[in-house]
Amino acid sequence: MDRDAVDRIVEQWARARPDLDAAPMRVLGRLSRLTRITERELKALFARFGLERGEFDVLATLRRAGAPDGMTAGELARASMVTSGAVTNRLDRLVAKGYVTREVDPDNRRTVVVALTATGRALIDRAVTAHLENERRILAALDQGEQDRLAATLRTLLLSLGDEASD
Repeated sequence: MDRDAVDRIVEQWARARPDLDAAPMRVLGRLSRLTRITERELKALFARFGLERGEFDVLATLRRAGAPDGMTAGELARASMVTSGAVTNRLDRLVAKGYVTREVDPDNRRTVVVALTATGRALIDRAVTAHLENERRILAALDQGEQDRLAATLRTLLLSLGDEASD
């Protein structure tokens, strides 16, 4: 069987502290390392489109929401699970790049509506296609059944830690 860096770390703990059960590191250590590696891969892909991850997230949220009239900044913050300040910073950059607009809602002057521009829509359509191809490449070592089982297992773990969909 092939060994990875986590195997080595768990073995080192077994030698240094045989009284400890380091088994949780086999999962969480791998998840941590996997997160770092995939974040690096995703960052490189988004950079090809001139985007940072947060900018991609905002564009993707607007696109998948299917709201032709856009979304409020508050709705964007809730959908992307970031603070309103973070959304504001991302929107400032995306407006400057011409990918989104911010308009005052004529029915409620206290509300600002964010919408994709035609350029932003075209960009996110290209970027999300490349993103999914990249994710398929990253997961290529797992067959579809393994991917399905892993997704279900990770969902169970996330739900047990209180991560639920907020509609």
